[in-house]
Amino acid sequence: MDSYEPFLSLGLALAAGFLIGQEREYSAPDPREGRESFLGGSRTYPLVSLAGAASVLVARQFGPWLMLLSLAALGALLVVSYAGDVRQGRSHGLTSEVSLLLSYLLGALALTQGVLEPMRVKVLVVAGLTVVATTLLSMKPELHAFLGKLQRRDMSAGVQLLFVAVVVVPLLPDATYGPLDVLNPRQLGWLTLLIAGIGFAGYVAIQALGSRRGLVVTGLIGGLVSSTAVTLSFAGRAKGAPRELRQGCALAVMLASSLMFVRVTVEVAVVNPPMVRLVAVPMGAMAFTLLVASALLYRRAREARTEDSEVQVEFSNPFALSSALKFTVLFALVLLGARAATQFLGSGGAYLAGLLAGLTDVDAITLSMANLARTSALPEQVAVTTIFLGTTANTLTKGVMAAVVGGWSFGRWLLLVFAGTLGVGALALAVAGWR
Repeated sequence: MDSYEPFLSLGLALAAGFLIGQEREYSAPDPREGRESFLGGSRTYPLVSLAGAASVLVARQFGPWLMLLSLAALGALLVVSYAGDVRQGRSHGLTSEVSLLLSYLLGALALTQGVLEPMRVKVLVVAGLTVVATTLLSMKPELHAFLGKLQRRDMSAGVQLLFVAVVVVPLLPDATYGPLDVLNPRQLGWLTLLIAGIGFAGYVAIQALGSRRGLVVTGLIGGLVSSTAVTLSFAGRAKGAPRELRQGCALAVMLASSLMFVRVTVEVAVVNPPMVRLVAVPMGAMAFTLLVASALLYRRAREARTEDSEVQVEFSNPFALSSALKFTVLFALVLLGARAATQFLGSGGAYLAGLLAGLTDVDAITLSMANLARTSALPEQVAVTTIFLGTTANTLTKGVMAAVVGGWSFGRWLLLVFAGTLGVGALALAVAGWR
């Protein structure tokens, strides 16, 4: 195998340069427009990659100075090319220059020894870097359109999320405080980040796709951010609307609610992985029931015109610092209340806490129960039942909201579907507990 290593590595370098070069050639502007220069394409980039590979191959015998000289020569050529474009007043970025330099380095990396071993690791790393670079280059229109739809406050929220995740939370004390010894600042921080991260991902998707991209997209992605917001928005649109439009609005609400059960399962899987085997049964059964009902309704609602069924749903950024602090306080109160109710009232106290907390926020009671079960402060079955009761209260609350805001003709159908879904969930919960 060692005797063939240079040939395999040279082939890898050639493939890397060719893939990037092909993308650059496809992305080249029309020369008649005169807006940008064409630095190279399907021949130039592979040649540059082979130059990097050959310099490393020769450096094995004569030392690294030859590679440094060839790299400096490439840099000089890029500087001359860039300066010429600037003098001629052409609109010019640095993407092609950086891509050409990357092609050289990928070719050099493909021929290195002792850096990436064995050969399969080298192939995976070089090929992975090449594919990622080519993907970024080819997605220029999509990336620009995506960033154009985000607002400055959204970018600021993303930076705040990263700052809290890598700076603030790791510095919080990892010890329990307060009454009943259940409040751990670092755990509170991580769990708040979990909820904010899920919501922020959905929020960015909504901002990028737009909440007018159709009932299915809005319902599914909106469920990651706030199924309550989806319910209120579509219920308001459904009031007094034609029957076909009411069905379309109900479809979006059902899809968003089905994502709530998926979100609950993911949260438990992150906080208390062993308990997910019990939670996944009722949550999965309810999500599946709603998805089946949504599919049946979709067949009836798809005839509604797109412009009539689109609804602008307003979502607030889930990681505004004020929102994150409010959720942390709410989570701490729910955790403390659930622990106190369990200690003084037994399992019935936990169930009551689940019903009351679920009226406003299902995430807080989910994380609280998963955390208490993880620390053995609460039996798993009690925690799972409490989470189910929290989702029950939240689902019925949304049904009532739909009936009040959207009218009885809209809300009664949702209440009927939600009741059937919760019945299936209760049966699945009983089966999971029996096993």
